[in-house]
Amino acid sequence: MALKDVVSGTRNEAGIAAVLDSLKQLLGEKLQTGHSFREQHAHTTTYLTTQLPDGVVFAETTDDVKAVVKACAQHKVPVIGFGVGSSLEGQVNAPSGGISVDFSRMNRIISVNAEDLDVTVEPGVTREQLNTYLRDTGLFFPIDPGANASIGGMASTRASGTNAVRYGTMKDNVLALTVVTADGEEIRTGRRARKSSAGYDLTRLFVGAEGTLGLITSVTLRLQGIPEKITGGVCTFDTIKAACDAVIMTVQMGIPFARIELLDEVQIRACNAYSCLSYDEKPTLFLEFHGTEETTALQSQQFSEVVAECGGGEFRWTGDAQERAKLWKARHDAYWASKALAPHLDALSTDVCVPISRFAECVTETQQDIIDNGMLAPIVGHAGDGNFHVLVLFDGKDATSIANTEAFVARLNRRAIAMDGTCTGEHGIGQGKMSFLEEEVGNALDMMIAIKRSLDPDNIFNPGKLFRSHKP
Repeated sequence: MALKDVVSGTRNEAGIAAVLDSLKQLLGEKLQTGHSFREQHAHTTTYLTTQLPDGVVFAETTDDVKAVVKACAQHKVPVIGFGVGSSLEGQVNAPSGGISVDFSRMNRIISVNAEDLDVTVEPGVTREQLNTYLRDTGLFFPIDPGANASIGGMASTRASGTNAVRYGTMKDNVLALTVVTADGEEIRTGRRARKSSAGYDLTRLFVGAEGTLGLITSVTLRLQGIPEKITGGVCTFDTIKAACDAVIMTVQMGIPFARIELLDEVQIRACNAYSCLSYDEKPTLFLEFHGTEETTALQSQQFSEVVAECGGGEFRWTGDAQERAKLWKARHDAYWASKALAPHLDALSTDVCVPISRFAECVTETQQDIIDNGMLAPIVGHAGDGNFHVLVLFDGKDATSIANTEAFVARLNRRAIAMDGTCTGEHGIGQGKMSFLEEEVGNALDMMIAIKRSLDPDNIFNPGKLFRSHKP
């Protein structure tokens, strides 16, 4: 991830002026051009340069979205979708200016089909809002990326999170979308049926496209029944490798856990200090099992046997909700605890994902890389699916510190790719990982670019993301 990856596009000044004038007449106060509004809609949680849009439209209906896209298409001006701004790789930046479409007011739950275990929502609905609404139905939406992200944003970045090992990622849980395409019209990518062999899978084409092919206006999601019983537990290991080996053995044995999270010793030290805890400062696994009273107890016992075989400490587990929350407090506070290790430093969060059989090797090599280069960088992993995050703390005002951080992230991405993994399991490509996408997919990138050019010939949808638009 290098500063050079932040594309600075050419601005279409005349087109931008025409679009702003047109939208002001069409949408009135839904369009805002004040600096503070624009700044709020270009922030990133990385150190990538902030690039502001020229206006922000607070869309309230699909017709508002169509109006924006039609105006931008007519004048060849960029349009960037915005959920809650929690993306991590500069996805909401506006390198060529243009219009940011804020979906926060499109937050209606359109229909719940409890018998079919599905729901259709507008893109601005957040995952917490959805689960609060669903509580009385006995159903829930399981994808939890950590932040209270919008459903539209989660679909656009193909989000996942701690529950992915049991419930899958967004690509597994989105049944259908409606999308406004480059001609300003809305299409529907699928129906509510659980499977279909009808033509191209357009739903999965748009899920993970990071807003580069169109703007999502509704999402139909799979739901799950709220588990009868949830148990959670914690155990420590002397080494990262032993903890990772326990994860691999658990997966290979088919023990159906819902979450299995890895925190290295640096992260545990941070959590102890931040949350006033007293965990042993060792690599630690946090687990959660979903099922019945009998099955969760059995699974917890089976995992205890795995821990013993891998040389781990006592597996402390409980079915009491309050006690479980206490056990998991370190994991829930991990990000802020890491920041508190060095509040004067900047933080860069990056992630990779590898086949589960290579997980121990990849994490161990990465931890040694951190040690060898004298870096402060806690590791947190969604260990059950081979995905882990590194939060690098560095001095954003020091050129050497920035260069060392960029070099480390490059090594991490290439290490994962060399193990037949991916440069990002969750965060997406955005601006920050464009060069690594090309290394990962090779000449398949040309097909991606061909799809982009076919569906968005004037490159108005979120330009300068995924790949450089000027690539020949």
